[in-house]
Amino acid sequence: MPAVLDASAVLALILNEPGASAVEPYVGTGLLSVVNYSEVVARLSDRGAPAELIRTQIDVLEMTLVGFDQQIAFVAGLLREATKHHGLSFADRACLATAAHLGVPTMTADQEWAELDIGVEVALIR
Repeated sequence: MPAVLDASAVLALILNEPGASAVEPYVGTGLLSVVNYSEVVARLSDRGAPAELIRTQIDVLEMTLVGFDQQIAFVAGLLREATKHHGLSFADRACLATAAHLGVPTMTADQEWAELDIGVEVALIR
C-alpha cells in the first residue's frame, strides 16, 4: 500500500538518519505532497546542498508528487483546529490532508502525530 511521506521521513532517507530503513520500502512507490517536496528542498538547501544535488537526491527516490489542490487545501485548513495544540505546521497539515484525501497512511518522524485522532493512519519511522 502506498503512503504519503512527511518531509521528515524523506529527509531521514536522504540523510541516512534513524528511521531511514522504515522509509526505504517506499522508494519508487511513496507519495509526496508538493508542499512537503518544497520543505525537503528548503531543509537540504539550509544544509548547504546545491540545487542540482538536491534535485538528484529527491528524484532518485522516484516519489509520486501530489498536487496541493483546492480540496486538499480545504482539509488542511480544517485540520488546524484539531492539530494546533500539537504544534503542527502548515506543511504537516498538508501532508496529513493529502493522506486523508487519498485514503492512505502517512509516515513521519514527528512523534506528536501519533497522538492525533483525525482519521488518518500515522506510521512513525522511529
